[in-house]
Parts: sequence; C-alpha cells; structure tokens
Amino acid sequence: MDIVSITARDLPDAWFQCVYEIIEHGHRYRIDRGSYAGQERLEFDFVTVRIKYPGTRPLIPDIPAALGIPNPVAEGYVEEYLPYLMTPAKTSNEDYTYGERIAGWEWLAERPGGGCEKRVVNQIDEVIKMYRDEGEGTNQACINVALPSDVLLNDPPCLRLIDTRLRNGVLHFFVYFRSWDLWNGFPANLGGIQLLKEYMAAEIGAQDGEIVCASKGLHLYDYVWELAQLRTGRAGQLDLGLNPPGQKA
Repeated sequence: MDIVSITARDLPDAWFQCVYEIIEHGHRYRIDRGSYAGQERLEFDFVTVRIKYPGTRPLIPDIPAALGIPNPVAEGYVEEYLPYLMTPAKTSNEDYTYGERIAGWEWLAERPGGGCEKRVVNQIDEVIKMYRDEGEGTNQACINVALPSDVLLNDPPCLRLIDTRLRNGVLHFFVYFRSWDLWNGFPANLGGIQLLKEYMAAEIGAQDGEIVCASKGLHLYDYVWELAQLRTGRAGQLDLGLNPPGQKA
C-alpha cells in the first residue's frame, strides 16, 4: 500500500494538497459496489491529513477566478450543513443522518424495576460535560457515528467517528471516514466539523485546536479529474481514458 501523510496550514491548503497528491498517488479502479458503480475513481490507499489551523477563514477551497471553474463548496453551504451534524432531524426517505447518530440517538433501556423506557443521547453535550466537569485526563470522549447494522445498508455512513482530545486547554479533533469524496465532500464535511469543534471548545471553555483526519477511501470520481488537473496546474499528468482500471494513473 502507498500510505500518504499530509500536513496542511488550513482547510483550503489541506484540500489543495490532497487533490495535488492524489493525481500521483491515487489507485485507479472501477467501482463495483457503492456510489457511482461502474464509473472510475482515483483513491488513496490510506491518507492522514494534519490541519494545524483549521479555523482560519475562509473554510472553503480557494479557486482562482482565472481558472473559470466553480468552487466545490458554495458560499454559505458550510453554515447550512452544520445542523446536519448537530441536530437529529431526519426526513422519511433517509436511513440515517449524522446528526441523528451524533446528537439524538434513541434506544430502549431496561428500567431497574422492570420494563423498558426510551432514552436519547446527545454525544456532543455528553463530551462537553465530560471535559467541563471531569477534566482533560480521559480517552473516553469519542463521538461515534457507525452501528454494526450499517453493514446491511445500501449507503452506510461515510463518517465513522470524531474522536477528541483536550490537551493544555486546547480541543483537537481526530476524524475517520471509511469513504470520502475529495472534490466536494472533504471540504464541506471538514468545514462543518470545524464549526462543530469551535462550538464545543467555546462550551467547554477551551481554545480551538487542530484536526487530524484519516481515510482509506479518500477519492476523486472520474467526472472531476479534468477539473482537478486544472486547479493543481497538472494538466496532462492524468490519462483520462487510456490507462486500464486498476493501474496507477
């Protein structure tokens, strides 16, 4: 496997470096199962990205106007995305939302005297309370998204967990995605996750810290390969139609 490690200044820099590096280090293959089955994508075997100042504005990618290509994340979208992470609202046609899992998970618990009762856990509130009431010295402040039954879903959650660390009064996030669309999803997701971190840090009384994210499925779909080459100035580096799937592009 080709394991790639990237250190970035801020979110736009992290996105640009990942797009630049995937053209060289991405494994090219045809999708057998999942989103856009039958199409091709470039994917890191495994990548870690350390973002040292993720709160630096703007949060969305930097696209020079001279290139004439749209920004993968529209102005204002990150702020609109935040409730998807922080509230349990879900429509009837959704199997799940991140917010349902993170901030409003319901389950049946046994009562001490017999019978069951419905309980709801908001992991955001519980992590804030854990740090605020009991201090920094814990490894238990982890926000989970996945359930064992997700393996049965046609579209299981991409985001699996947001682990946290409070060190010397600074709140850091450690994020894992099983699969992750680099062009659109990476910048939008991390922008929303950064806003969540800022909220939690303020509630805890801490400073805002770093984000370290990892994925064995950070990828570019074939329909944005040309845009990726334009943005990174690597036109011609990626064969858009001659290399067979499964080979390095």
